[in-house]
Amino acid sequence: MAPIAKKATKGKGPKITKKFIINASQPASDKIFDVSAFEKFLNEKIKVEGRVGNLGETIKISQVADGKIEIIAHNELSGRYLKYLTKKFLKKMQLRDWLRVVSTSKGVYELKFFNVVNDAEEEDDE
Repeated sequence: MAPIAKKATKGKGPKITKKFIINASQPASDKIFDVSAFEKFLNEKIKVEGRVGNLGETIKISQVADGKIEIIAHNELSGRYLKYLTKKFLKKMQLRDWLRVVSTSKGVYELKFFNVVNDAEEEDDE
């Protein structure tokens, strides 16, 4: 006789809480990146349960310091998805050629400038 599989119950298990920080202080201090527009973009574009603009109480987005945005999620939210949305915003604002998104530690993403100066010096040498 085959063993009987237990069904997963939808009870209240441990709550998942993830904290992400997107640090855009370097481009924000140079006044080429608008942090409040990026915060608004994230509020409009993050999907919860397959629907855009369905944040509710599960995801909180707030501007912490100069150029830092903190995202606290009480559900499954991946850092790769936030990186994807950040790249999408940079492309929309035509900043993708100058800025890149780098993960400095777990849950922390930073916007950094490409090293353009070194490329120009190498071309002169040739």
